[in-house]
Amino acid sequence: MVGKRLLVTPRFGLARVLSKRGLCSRTEAQRLIRAGLVRLDGRVIDDPEFPVRDVHAARIDIENSRAVAATPRYLMLNKPRGLVTTTRDEQGRDTVYRCFEGAQLGWIAPVGRLDKASEGLLLFTNAPAWAAQITDPANGPDKTYHVQVDAIPDAPVLAAMQAGVVEGGEFLRAKSVLLLRAGEKHAWLEIVLDEGRNRQIRRLLTALNLNVLRLVRVAIGPLALGDLPKGQWRELSVQEVAVLGGDD
Repeated sequence: MVGKRLLVTPRFGLARVLSKRGLCSRTEAQRLIRAGLVRLDGRVIDDPEFPVRDVHAARIDIENSRAVAATPRYLMLNKPRGLVTTTRDEQGRDTVYRCFEGAQLGWIAPVGRLDKASEGLLLFTNAPAWAAQITDPANGPDKTYHVQVDAIPDAPVLAAMQAGVVEGGEFLRAKSVLLLRAGEKHAWLEIVLDEGRNRQIRRLLTALNLNVLRLVRVAIGPLALGDLPKGQWRELSVQEVAVLGGDD
């Protein structure tokens, strides 16, 4: 006699459920829960990891208001140079959220990041699972950058970028490198990455004695920055959402 297989419904911690519903970041959810501001089916819960049996049907109230799942949002921004990719900055620097002032978008979070000196395509969403697909180091889409450097790299240097170097204990490499154009002293390169490491391009080029003058992300997978003006944003189409990571 073959025993029956029991179907186990996965449970998620309460903080993760708030994040999955697109209401806030998991960090903010943890803060609200620990402050006693969250009720689950009428009961105050102060443990962010409290298991929720029915993620979709559970009634959740935040500060006595029903927490209805937010409409999924998927945005792209042409990030200007000089803004930091964070919700708030301890040093008081301008953040990328300045570009959304007055838009009343609710909670959205950046999908990956660009450092302060970098520019170009930056995605935002309130759908954590979709974001995780894009930032997945193994299966996420390639990222394409146009990079201005302070010299004219020769063929061996371009080959070394793809062969890789060890810097700071990490192996850094580019999936592909193309010399776009060169002047007397400067050159523009197209660099494609298939993994994401902190300041990867800058560190890789510095190790090869090249200084970055400008760094612009121009595409994530098939999604191109196009002619979106600097500092402006737009919603992604249904097709763009699907081709990047599927609709969460």
